[in-house]
Amino acid sequence: EKFDAHDFLPQAAAQGAVAALATHGLAAAGLPGLEVADTRLALGQLAAAWRSQFEVPLIAVTGSNGKTTVTQMVASILRAWKSTQALATEGNFNNDIGVPLTLLRLRASHAVGVVELGMNHPGEIAYLAKLVQPTVALVNNAQREHLEFMQTVDAVAHENGSVLQALPAQGTAVFPADDSYSPVWRQLAGKCNVMTFAASGDADVVGTADWAQDHWQVSATTPVGSLGFPLYIAGRHNVKNALAAVACAVAVGTPLTAIAQGLGEFVPVKGRSRALSVRVRGQQITLVDDTYNANPDSMQAAIEVLAELPAPRMLVMGDMGEVGDQGPQFHEEAGALARLRGIHTLLTLGEQSVHAQRAFDAAAGSERHFHDMASLVAAVQAALPGVQSVLVKGSRFMKMELVIDAIEQADDAAARLPTLPPKDLSHVA
Repeated sequence: EKFDAHDFLPQAAAQGAVAALATHGLAAAGLPGLEVADTRLALGQLAAAWRSQFEVPLIAVTGSNGKTTVTQMVASILRAWKSTQALATEGNFNNDIGVPLTLLRLRASHAVGVVELGMNHPGEIAYLAKLVQPTVALVNNAQREHLEFMQTVDAVAHENGSVLQALPAQGTAVFPADDSYSPVWRQLAGKCNVMTFAASGDADVVGTADWAQDHWQVSATTPVGSLGFPLYIAGRHNVKNALAAVACAVAVGTPLTAIAQGLGEFVPVKGRSRALSVRVRGQQITLVDDTYNANPDSMQAAIEVLAELPAPRMLVMGDMGEVGDQGPQFHEEAGALARLRGIHTLLTLGEQSVHAQRAFDAAAGSERHFHDMASLVAAVQAALPGVQSVLVKGSRFMKMELVIDAIEQADDAAARLPTLPPKDLSHVA
């Protein structure tokens, strides 16, 4: 969107590139390769052809919330089982460029893999699923995401569910048993095998979790036996994400010992419910970094996590993007929930989050809403001595990780210890 890579073909040739895929300019750059009408589609075609050469089972992961966390949980499990023979999506390479690049990393040495699929427009999951040719496919949930383009949650559910239609006859569809869209996904799965998961009730994988000082201690039952493992990540909704990972792993034949080991070793990446303990000017503070992205339902889940942390509590909130005409309403919901759940301070940044601030505290709205990052960071730093818990969240374009960086730079403690809240969010995936 900002650069034309064709401008860098001569530089690529000078640095040793042996070939290129381009729409023009290969001859001028002195590079062999293929000139095509659409490089993104051509990349996908190459990746699909490459993937079809391997019989390796691949797990495709999609859903409104938690898909990157589940993907990394599954990756940790697969590494515990197959070590370097496990392929996994790196970072959030989940679009029409990232998925092909992941598939092109496949080698004969790989025994199993997990690939994340993302979308924000209709048709994207179906396209990506055809490239991946999964043997196991997870729909983690359907919630309020990308409504500017998807319009309704029903459309989101069907779009994410389209991954199930890419499964072979003997493939396995994985989805939550207790989601209102489970009947839709069961129908889309057709005659494929089905593996369901839930925190309770009638499901193939069921788990419970108890708080154990600095982690969740999870106990789960599966069709092949029971297992237990510690889980070091904030929020009970991530316990449900772990159950989704268990179901996917069981579906590809992973031993329970490897599943328990992989989840016990799982560490959340920066920006995704990463919980830290920091000391600022002598005050010990629990800091939850949930800055990678946000939508209305994941924001509500984050507020519930913060509500169970030590008081006083501060929520630092940036705008939620791609919410369409309902943006003011969704931000108001977040502000009202923060007030209801006992959040003491709300600091907001952006154009839409002012609605959250007004719903939280109309009297203090202008004082605690900001239009630039520098002013927000200054306000956060000024407020830190008066709080014990802070959670920071916003959509990707808001760059809320800069707030986390500022807090960490102010940390005067030598150690940062995981701190996880015992909050029941089993209804939010």
